[in-house]
Amino acid sequence: MSTVEAPAKSRAQIKERTLRKDNWRLYPVSIFVIFTLWVAYATVRAFWGAAFYVPQFHYLTPFYSPCFNDICNDVTVNGHTGSAALFGTFLPEGTRGWIPFAAISLPFLLLFRLTCYYYRKAYYRSFWQSPSACAVREPHKKYTGERRFPLIGQNLHRYFFIAAVLISLINTYDAILAFHGKDGGFGIGLGTVILVGNVVLLWLYTLSCHSCRHIVGGRLKNFSKNPVRYRMWGWVSKINQRHGTYALITLGSLVVADFYIMLVASETISDLRFFN
Repeated sequence: MSTVEAPAKSRAQIKERTLRKDNWRLYPVSIFVIFTLWVAYATVRAFWGAAFYVPQFHYLTPFYSPCFNDICNDVTVNGHTGSAALFGTFLPEGTRGWIPFAAISLPFLLLFRLTCYYYRKAYYRSFWQSPSACAVREPHKKYTGERRFPLIGQNLHRYFFIAAVLISLINTYDAILAFHGKDGGFGIGLGTVILVGNVVLLWLYTLSCHSCRHIVGGRLKNFSKNPVRYRMWGWVSKINQRHGTYALITLGSLVVADFYIMLVASETISDLRFFN
């Protein structure tokens, strides 16, 4: 007795973009709004050229660190004059408004975040809809991955990580200088707390990077022969689980630090002092 095989059925044709019933649009829409507002604010502040330094307490906004413009040399706020140019200046004063004062650090920090694994997921979904969410059909007909320009540049993330570490060291130095008293010597103000909190979060974001995890524990054939690197790899792996969270939180901490220093530097408010 012979059997006749049924003809193969074609793939199911689903007209709906997705069969998901949850609110999958919340993530891409919220990320789109957050990123757009942050980029707008950061761009304005980076080119503003004013209210970026409080010489009395050595408060320097992270958006201007390190500062390379000529007018960073003599900044006066509330009758106190000081220099925010800790590493010298090479930008003439006439560049104000079209070149950011932190002309060296900002491009590398931007590229570090743009090529970050979390940020790729975030802006691929929210801006490019590639795709907007899991199990949601995307509008693009072709998918070429990250093999062509400009997305092939995402592979440079590991090198931007090294630059981010160096800049984080500078931000740490800025936070240490912020322990400056009203009458000189040691002192703590609200600006000090904000700058220290911001730099701690920046370190958590930077060190939780996938590239850091690979540098610390990658290319090892035997963990038992490298106990120090194994422990470091374990610690980095733990904070790596919250890498996306730190990525978003640091956007907020950067804005808070810059906005507070802007208010104090513009003499809109006075710094709240806890000690000296």
